[in-house]
Amino acid sequence: MKNQKVSRRQFLQTTALAGAALMSPWSLSNVLAAEPVAKRTAIDQVTLGKTGIKLSRLGMGTGVNSGHNQIGNGKEAFIRLVHHAYDQGITYFDCAQNYETFGWMGDALKGLPREKLFIQSKVPGKPEDVLATIDNHRKTFQTDYIDSLLVHCMTKDGWVDEWKRVMDGFNEAKERKWIHAKGVSCHKIGALREAVASNFNEVHLVRVNPQGWHMDDVTRADIEGNADVTPVFDQLKLMRGKDRGVIGMKIFGNGDFKTEAAREKSLRYAMSLKELNAVVIGFETPQQVDDTIKMMNRVLAEA
Repeated sequence: MKNQKVSRRQFLQTTALAGAALMSPWSLSNVLAAEPVAKRTAIDQVTLGKTGIKLSRLGMGTGVNSGHNQIGNGKEAFIRLVHHAYDQGITYFDCAQNYETFGWMGDALKGLPREKLFIQSKVPGKPEDVLATIDNHRKTFQTDYIDSLLVHCMTKDGWVDEWKRVMDGFNEAKERKWIHAKGVSCHKIGALREAVASNFNEVHLVRVNPQGWHMDDVTRADIEGNADVTPVFDQLKLMRGKDRGVIGMKIFGNGDFKTEAAREKSLRYAMSLKELNAVVIGFETPQQVDDTIKMMNRVLAEA
């Protein structure tokens, strides 16, 4: 028999088939038909930076107009709203001592599996007894711990030095396992820059929307147009570089984005940011929860 020259392509094909023959039928089927990449959804469980804590990509804010709007619907309606959000897959509930709904949260969360919830709350100002204040959050929510506790609504330059006593209290509370993560929500770009520079912060709650509405010191902010959000975005990139937990707020412009187009524009922008682990949006009715999940799922599917 004459020697036949085998091309490189023929050799590689023969080798691949021989290797496949050694595989089990199950292994071969995996090679021939790889699993499709799962699509992201609003209710995915995501990781909050290097804290390792899990939460739903979409969170429910309990402070619409500082909670006034939700209080106006009555306590039973608020409890049903929280449970409806959970039933749809939302496990992240965003609270604050200053919200009018604060005192309702224990009853609202009652009956839900604590181990599946991510509860974030916020402490205003500089309380005289920081640990007692934090303990009051636990007692109010009827839980042993708060997943994430933030210094609330920081606007001051130089706040890191001025709030040292408060931060020391947070650190002690974390050592006691009263809180699992700590950080700050900022409402001014100077305060945000200091928050990023400080090693105290593990979690950031940041105002984000492309319209620049209710955001930190942006220029040309108008509901339907665009604004220069570069200063905030630059800080987001630094947070990502430090693997901080980052949650976006004001996605719907503090409720001022009334049209579906304006809300979707902002949500698309937020979902395009790899720097954000999750977003929080305030809801007043179950229909708003359903509509937002539907919109977010569509935006993520098209991303």
